[in-house]
Amino acid sequence: MTVLVSTLQHFVPDNMWIAVVVISLALVAIMFKYVLGTPGPSPFAIDRREPLKPMVLDRKLKNKVLKQGFLASKVPQDLDAIVVGSGIGGLAIAVLLAKVGKKVLVLEQHDRAGGCCHTFTEQGFEFDVGIHYIGELLDHKPLRCLIDQLTNGQLQWEPLDNPFDNVVLGPPENRRIYPIYSGKKRYIDELKKCFPGEEKAIDEYVRLSKKVANGVWFMVLLKLLPTPLAKFLVHTGLANRLSSFFRYASRSLTDVVNELTQNKDLRAVMCYIFGTYGKMPKEASFSMHSLLLCHYLNGAWYPKGGASEIAYHMIPIIEKAGGAVLVRAPVNRILLNDAKEAIGVSVLKGQEEVHVHAPIVISDAGIFNTYEHLLPKDVQTMPAIQKQLSMVQHGDGGLSIFIGVDGTKEELGLKADNYFIFPENNLDELLEGYMKGNREESSKNVPMIFVASPSAKDPTWPERKPGKSTVTVVSFANYAWFEEWKDDKVKNRSIDYKELKEAFISKILEAVTEIFPKIKDRIEYVDAGTPITNQHYIGAPKGEIYGADHGIPRFSVELNATIRPQTPIKNLFLTGQDVMLCGFAGALTGAVTCGSVILNRNLHLDAIGLAKRVKNGNNKKKE
Repeated sequence: MTVLVSTLQHFVPDNMWIAVVVISLALVAIMFKYVLGTPGPSPFAIDRREPLKPMVLDRKLKNKVLKQGFLASKVPQDLDAIVVGSGIGGLAIAVLLAKVGKKVLVLEQHDRAGGCCHTFTEQGFEFDVGIHYIGELLDHKPLRCLIDQLTNGQLQWEPLDNPFDNVVLGPPENRRIYPIYSGKKRYIDELKKCFPGEEKAIDEYVRLSKKVANGVWFMVLLKLLPTPLAKFLVHTGLANRLSSFFRYASRSLTDVVNELTQNKDLRAVMCYIFGTYGKMPKEASFSMHSLLLCHYLNGAWYPKGGASEIAYHMIPIIEKAGGAVLVRAPVNRILLNDAKEAIGVSVLKGQEEVHVHAPIVISDAGIFNTYEHLLPKDVQTMPAIQKQLSMVQHGDGGLSIFIGVDGTKEELGLKADNYFIFPENNLDELLEGYMKGNREESSKNVPMIFVASPSAKDPTWPERKPGKSTVTVVSFANYAWFEEWKDDKVKNRSIDYKELKEAFISKILEAVTEIFPKIKDRIEYVDAGTPITNQHYIGAPKGEIYGADHGIPRFSVELNATIRPQTPIKNLFLTGQDVMLCGFAGALTGAVTCGSVILNRNLHLDAIGLAKRVKNGNNKKKE
């Protein structure tokens, strides 16, 4: 209340002061009721971790859980909710509801559950498609506690090496490699060793990043408060004044970093991680970037057994509550009653529609798929829906290269770390030229390459795939470069498409084998996933891997007060990346926010409270 009053003093005339104090007191009372109130059941009432069970390494046994095909006879009766999409945002909201006794059906269009957390196998090599490393997983941290509860403590994590990231700048004849270390003090100390004389800039960069990232709680607040109150905070300017996150949201990463230092290599190193949310520095919000820096300050982790372990340990919790997770279940529309309220979904089974009903429908298919493809045309034109769509745009398409190599990590020089490779330190210029160029020219000049070895990060790999290794490359590509082939058969696209893929693969392999020369003559498998590959397998409308675009407009207070779990359609909710932020942690936060709205309870505070109780050894039930 003191902060609120002191802020209002800057722009409220004295003769209005008494009225403002009265209004502020009323606002605080409402905030306590809606944000701190706890009328509904909590999935975090008690610590539900179970004793660790032996890992299941047999892929066939895991597929019995992950690949349960849709049949009308498998649909549970008397459903409480239907979730469209089995990405982490969809599975997480299903588990949260299951933990308070709700019967939930999750429907996935692909042939396996997990969304970007799924894995696939080609020629004996297993590849992860979206999980490369996760931060903030120290014991008793809220994110770790949340994941432990969503998997009953069965999902195990392996820390990456330290340094966990390596930033590569320049051509081979003038290459500079800057290691990025975890540890709040060591990150700073090691960076200062690389850039003597830049100590002040580095300290200020970290200080500012922490300050801005600490204000992200206000984004959650805007999505949980009643819409009129959220709009009041937006239109009075209070949201920007009260939150460091929103104060810096309109400032680009390039602008902030350029004010801190003139050293171009240091600027690039401060910006390097922009690839984890998909915007070049001059189009990226410093606020978004600050979250990523802080996310990895304490270290980075990878799931033991690979990314499929995530869905594998969540699905049984949904099933135990009477629900199910069914694949090969493409939802073609959301069913509405005469009052335009969501009452279920239609699933395409061959040429026939199977209608499944539930009082709540939750979409993890993304805002574009949900509003533009799953709703009737007349509903799509609703002003409230069109307003939300006008606030967002599609993110850039993802490009992945999957490499299978003969040899162990020791033989090949592969470690549990990541490389971000850039041709030079002028990141904005390189990225802009690439994305705006024609496809033939751009295929020869890929300006950003993320390289990692999933097999080297996973301690179970030698037992599961002895004598083999994998390398994964991630970059970005313009959807328009590949769009003409989007309707071709997935495994039988045209020769021109294959030639374009090969051009990208060839150029990227040059860069990868310069860093990892021992893999060059031992590659047994290589293929690329383009934006239209993502469109087919994970239902990304324009091949994007981070959902709606994460540029500066994404972080306006008005957008964040408007796009929330509730949709303009009664009983229809959104979960996942498009509700909050991109990535694994962002999609999880979107699910918790969605669960808070549906259960009428602040689950964020519940999860934090449980983390504190677990840390202190007090696991007693708390309603």
